[in-house]
Amino acid sequence: MKKLKHLLTLSLTLLLSACGFHFANDALSQKVFNEVQLDTGDKYSDISMAMKKELRLRGVTLVEQGNVPILRLNGVSTGDTVASVFKQGREAESLLTLSVSASLQMPDKKRYPINVQVSRTFFDNSRAALAKNAEQRTIWNDMYRQAAQQIMIKMISIQQQY
Repeated sequence: MKKLKHLLTLSLTLLLSACGFHFANDALSQKVFNEVQLDTGDKYSDISMAMKKELRLRGVTLVEQGNVPILRLNGVSTGDTVASVFKQGREAESLLTLSVSASLQMPDKKRYPINVQVSRTFFDNSRAALAKNAEQRTIWNDMYRQAAQQIMIKMISIQQQY
């Protein structure tokens, strides 16, 4: 019985590796452009810092100028809407939304728009105001990181088309 399990596991592994199976988020492990110019209005904004970190994490060199693709962060909008309320009428849960508009300009001056949106729910505990602010800041930082990852995935798909 033990040999049968090993044989089944081995055959399943060989079958999956031979058929070209890959994970859905495998795009993040692919190499994006070697060099990119990052153009943003505020180079110290949360999205700019998250994008720089994500680009460096993927091995992309940030350059000031040259004949390289230009990633422009055009705008960021945030939203906070009430998702549920307590019996007393106080806000219980809110939906945090982050929308990022960007564009990728290739060296031949062709532009590709990139729009991403990230949403999260946040439980508003009014009894722990200090902890609430720290938790909300952590959620926003995670949302900026996730938006930067989504921009990277879209950049990889543009690179594959280019």
